Amino acid sequence: MSAGKWEERYRKGELLDRRCSPLLEEVWRRWSAPPGRALDLACGPGRHALEFARRGWQVTAIDAAPTAIRRLEERAAALGLRVDARVADLEATPELIEPRSFDLIADFCYLQRDLFPRMLGALRPGGLLVAELLLVDPRLETPPANPAFLLDPGELPGLVAPLEILHYAEGPSREPGASSRHRLVASLIARQRPDVR
Repeated sequence: MSAGKWEERYRKGELLDRRCSPLLEEVWRRWSAPPGRALDLACGPGRHALEFARRGWQVTAIDAAPTAIRRLEERAAALGLRVDARVADLEATPELIEPRSFDLIADFCYLQRDLFPRMLGALRPGGLLVAELLLVDPRLETPPANPAFLLDPGELPGLVAPLEILHYAEGPSREPGASSRHRLVASLIARQRPDVR
């Protein structure tokens, strides 16, 4: 999770006005649960972390870009919300994702395939993984991102096995904004089985 271009974008004040993902809104509508402990991976300036906190969740938010975390902390303070915001590169410090510690993990637009076993192990019994990740788009000659960070069609369910898949779809992003609608994504909501040891 190298900060790179993202740090520059956050310094320019980009991505601050993005609303909570429609996929996460679907979680609130269909699988609402009492607030617990949530983890927001590659959180950026905190659109999801702030929504978790607003809804009463104890939230840990991680991003490699220091400016993103600083902006998240400023926004949380202005709203009177508590967020455990951390600057960290998950490729170098995956141990930050503690075993059996979270009731919900949000992973939006951050693909690190070798992190999935740790993410699954970090879910408490009955906990949810909510992910929306970019897909390879065969319509494009030049991919919008490094191909290593794009999922192949049908790949995501295999990465989250043996979680129970509650929702899975592939297609155009439902994120607001014209550029988002032209991206293909895999969207998933999956639940840790209640009898996991």
